[in-house]
Amino acid sequence: MARSHITLAALATAAVPGFDPVQAQAFSTGMHGDFFAAIVTDATGRELIVRVPNSAEAEAQLGAEKYALETMTAGIRSRLSFDVPTLVGRAPIGKTFGLVFEFLHGHQLTLAEFTAESGLPTSIGTSIASIHSLPTHFVSDAGLPFFSAQDIQRQTRDLVSKAQGTALLPAALSARWQEAVNDSSLWLFDPTVIHGSLGVDSFIAGTDSVSGVLGWAALRVGDPASDMHWIINAPVESQDAAFAAYGDSRHSLVDPKLRQRATLYSELELARWLLHGVEQKSPEIVDDAIDMLDRLVDSVHQENTNAIGTDTAPVLTVTEVVELLDETPGDAASGRYRGMEPVTDDQRSSNSLSE
Repeated sequence: MARSHITLAALATAAVPGFDPVQAQAFSTGMHGDFFAAIVTDATGRELIVRVPNSAEAEAQLGAEKYALETMTAGIRSRLSFDVPTLVGRAPIGKTFGLVFEFLHGHQLTLAEFTAESGLPTSIGTSIASIHSLPTHFVSDAGLPFFSAQDIQRQTRDLVSKAQGTALLPAALSARWQEAVNDSSLWLFDPTVIHGSLGVDSFIAGTDSVSGVLGWAALRVGDPASDMHWIINAPVESQDAAFAAYGDSRHSLVDPKLRQRATLYSELELARWLLHGVEQKSPEIVDDAIDMLDRLVDSVHQENTNAIGTDTAPVLTVTEVVELLDETPGDAASGRYRGMEPVTDDQRSSNSLSE
């Protein structure tokens, strides 16, 4: 059942004592119908955003985000270089519930803005580093997921094995990925607090820097590279700026294989898409995945190497996959598979390899 912005304004009134809205407008989250959202304003100019899930999956996601944000105390938030959404109310609506947050001003970034000249890659690298510098105990104390390097290597190996089991994986990629998951030096890293679902549109920007980060439902301890895999889709100069800023902020704590694993995770998004097509018995998705895997092979061959390395050329990643899916007719390849969409504040599919 659709929820109008008027209905959501009423929910804000019920959820936030003393809040008296005078204006409400629907808010597009870039989603495919998983959430209804509205910005509601009172006479003082205070703006709240109301979100109501439209599926069981979205409801679970919203509940997970609520819990994650509640674990982020004022002390934890003060360590970050940006703002985090503040939950101010919850109210039932029909058979589900809605959450009300303070509205973070700014605009959600796009990859087109992620240029070295803009300064945003530097700001984003610094912002991600501040997440990864948080103390891990606040996550473990809250009972949120905690994955070791060995856990993540095993999970990644299992994903590669499943993709190989389809007999549809190009030999060059099968060998490339198998070599990576078996390379013990690639997995010698210290797990950190990670956002878990970062994408370019997770970031809210002001004029030239990150002012906020959205969507914390996948908060956990895991591989820091999983928060950076989407950067591999940017121009090389932008990648360099983001990783350099990250390294400057983390200093000696940065592992030397961070960028290699980010590249691996980026490529493995296509393995996930292939497996999804196989599981759904969708010829359209399978064919689409095979086409993109073939294109990735061409990119890999241009590198003159079969290793996952810091000089790896940009390859198809989650954002490019979605762009290709948008060009593919038919619902089966409409990009609604949650693991392949760019992550937004309303989309907390756990699609990182550290899950």
